[in-house]
Amino acid sequence: EHENLSDTPLSGDEENGGSEERKTEINGNWIPATSITEAKINAKAKRRLRKNSSRDSGRGDSVSDNGETLKVGVVPTSPKGKLLDRRSRSGKGRGLPKKGGAGGKGVWGTPGQVYDVEEVDIKDPNYDDDQENCIYETVVLPLDERAFEKTLTPIIQEYFEHGDTNEVSEMLKDLNLGEMKYSVPVLAVSLALEGKASHREMTSKLISDLCGTVVSKTDVEKSFDRLLKELPELALDSPKAPQLVGQFIARAVGDGILSSTYIDGYKGTVDCVQARAALDRATVLLSMTKGGKRIDNVWGSGGGQQSVKHLVKEIDMLLKEYLLSGDVLEAERCLQELEVPHFHHELVYEAIVMVLESTGEKTFKMILDLLKSLWRSSVITMDQMKRGYERVYCEIPDINLDVPHSYSVLERFVEECFQAGIISKPLRDLCPSRGRKRFVSEGDGGRLKLESY
Repeated sequence: EHENLSDTPLSGDEENGGSEERKTEINGNWIPATSITEAKINAKAKRRLRKNSSRDSGRGDSVSDNGETLKVGVVPTSPKGKLLDRRSRSGKGRGLPKKGGAGGKGVWGTPGQVYDVEEVDIKDPNYDDDQENCIYETVVLPLDERAFEKTLTPIIQEYFEHGDTNEVSEMLKDLNLGEMKYSVPVLAVSLALEGKASHREMTSKLISDLCGTVVSKTDVEKSFDRLLKELPELALDSPKAPQLVGQFIARAVGDGILSSTYIDGYKGTVDCVQARAALDRATVLLSMTKGGKRIDNVWGSGGGQQSVKHLVKEIDMLLKEYLLSGDVLEAERCLQELEVPHFHHELVYEAIVMVLESTGEKTFKMILDLLKSLWRSSVITMDQMKRGYERVYCEIPDINLDVPHSYSVLERFVEECFQAGIISKPLRDLCPSRGRKRFVSEGDGGRLKLESY
């Protein structure tokens, strides 16, 4: 029996009899209960049909009359796969991105879209009259002492690598130095004291180029005043600091960025020994300038910025001074001060040529000792040593025109260098040798044979 699904109270006959068919009144008509039950079952099946058809649309599924799903040869995809489906759930559309790709979170429009400047609406309740007259500028806070040193140290150290003063000037203009402008020459000189002679030359050029653009002459004087006060501390790390600071002062006076009366202002007022030594050094250099010596060469010559012709001349003078004095350490120091490790092969070449052009044993032994010392101290690398010997091997035919016995002297010198461990066996074997003429007396059958040179 079907349950009574009606909410209508039972009549008296139904309560008493129970055997008669139950009826329900709908819209004034009495309908049997069995018809209502069948109608509810059919409605439930239709709801299930609509639900399954919308979920499994396009997968070949169908629903039977009793609500069971029938598969028509197509395996349904996982419901999770529908999460990444761009097609409309209603079955409409071609699966294209919404709004032509301009929609979605964090998207401001289609690629290449240019927005116009938004005009201010005067009727806007948030409109402010002063808003149109506002000028927005980027405010850079002035550097304090700690941030100053941390920021400028990498800039100056990088300048020692590229040597472009204009780049340093542009970078300093972007900073708000404030009252710390005078500290720029102080920091540059302090870093140059620990560097090479080429770094000091570059520092002098940097201070001269920055004067008038980043710092003033008053700032330069203030910076050297501070350097003289800090000389006792600088001398702890760089013992030659007093003499070097004196050379910086003399170079600044020579470049015109420091007054010529700057040194006279300290006469009789300096108690520090290091400061007096620096001022005395500057005074001596300036007095020598009046005698004809140029103050712009106070740091000597060296570095890759020098011309090849000048470097060849310096190396030639170095070797000649060594042959007169015989001081190997002094020659080594002078070679290192040139700061051209990529050009050391020139010294090897010039030294061997001097041996070939010499007539006595003194030059032979002194050059051999020099090359041996430079090789053991690693001042001249294996590559530079090899390149110098190969240059001599290539030019020995031209050298032999001026020096007839150059082949035999070269063979002997190369063999001595090999025995001393200066060169390797393959490099020794590359040494060219000049053949000699073989005459009739040597059993050639009356013929004269010329060996190749």
